[in-house]
Amino acid sequence: MTSDLTSALRPAFVLTILFAILLGIVYPLAMTGIGQAIFPRQANGSLVVADGEVIGSTVIGQAFTSDRYFQTRPSAAGAGYDGLASSGSNLGPTSQALVNRVTPDIARRRAEGVAGPVPVDLVTASGSGLDPDLSPAAARAQAPRIARVRGLSEARVRALVSDHAQSSILGEPHVNVLALNRALDAAGR
Repeated sequence: MTSDLTSALRPAFVLTILFAILLGIVYPLAMTGIGQAIFPRQANGSLVVADGEVIGSTVIGQAFTSDRYFQTRPSAAGAGYDGLASSGSNLGPTSQALVNRVTPDIARRRAEGVAGPVPVDLVTASGSGLDPDLSPAAARAQAPRIARVRGLSEARVRALVSDHAQSSILGEPHVNVLALNRALDAAGR
C-alpha cells in the first residue's frame, strides 16, 4: 500500500516542482529578457528624462498642483498616483460619497474659470487611479487659468492642447499631461 501511495505522489510532486521552476522562474525571466530586448523603454516604465534626471513617466500620472500647469484628474491610488496602491474608488454614479467628493472639485474648477459643463475627467478618478491623460476638453477647460497665470494668450494655450492631442484606433482622443506641461514650460513664462 505504501508503495502505491509513493508511486502516486511522486509524479504529482515532480510535476509541482517542475511547473514551479518553469512558471515561477524560467517564464518570468524569459518574458523580462524579451521585453528588455524588444521594448526596453516600455519595459523600464516609459520614463521621461530631462537633464539626466527622471521627471516622470508617460504611462503613469503624477500630480501637478501649481496653477501654472495643467492638472491631472484626481487619483484614487493611495496618497495620489501611488503605483503600489493602484485602484479605482468603485463609487458609482448614484453614490452619495462620490457626490460629496466631486462637489468641492467642481466648485474649485468653477472658481478657476471653467465655464459650461465641467469635463468629468477633471473631477473623477480613473479606474486605475494612475491615468496620465486627460480628454482634450478637460485640458481646454484649464486654458483660461493657465493663460492668466502665465501671461500667455488663451489661444496659444489652446493651440498647445490641440498640438498634443492624440487619437488612437480604439480609444477616445487624449492629451498626455506631462508632455503638455513640458511643452508649456518650453513655450516660456
